[in-house]
Amino acid sequence: MTGAAGDGVSARVLTLPNVLSALRLVGVPFFLWAVLTEHDALAIVILAASGISDYLDGKIARRFGLESRLGQLLDPVADRLYIVSTLLALAWREVLPWWVVVVLFAREAFMAVVVLIAKRHGWVGLPVHFAGKAATFNLLYAFPVLLLGDGDGTAARIAEPIGWGFAWWGIVLYWFSAFLYAVQLRRLLAHERLVATA
Repeated sequence: MTGAAGDGVSARVLTLPNVLSALRLVGVPFFLWAVLTEHDALAIVILAASGISDYLDGKIARRFGLESRLGQLLDPVADRLYIVSTLLALAWREVLPWWVVVVLFAREAFMAVVVLIAKRHGWVGLPVHFAGKAATFNLLYAFPVLLLGDGDGTAARIAEPIGWGFAWWGIVLYWFSAFLYAVQLRRLLAHERLVATA
């Protein structure tokens, strides 16, 4: 979680990871249009590109010291927008059952509370955990594969169980990463109380 002072995270705006995150955001309405109008090939390409850019922006930021406050905000916003828009679109298309939407939206509500508490104590942004990135990776690859599995052919029969494998791993890791964030917040609050009473 990002504090107020120097923590190795810069205030730079124009960096390659930030550009990749911004492009992912721009792709959200195009993806929604593609899914809802049943241009499935285009939707799959956009989602796959989003998954690749999600992996690359974090990798580049850590490798070249390009982590920034803007990136810490843009990256999770882009991830969440893709996940939320994909869930709603695929549930609307009846590719996903609505219980998956409820389970993942419940996690988002839980994280909203964690972020709200963090902000009240002056912390802005949450550091990206590997579990969270792995969850996003699994979900962003589950959705296009499940979309590919929405049919009657051989490819659909092969794609559907693979897509659900990615989806289950994504759901479990998504909640596990939320637990990690909550534990981290609890430790920071305990440290803050300790400093205040010292």
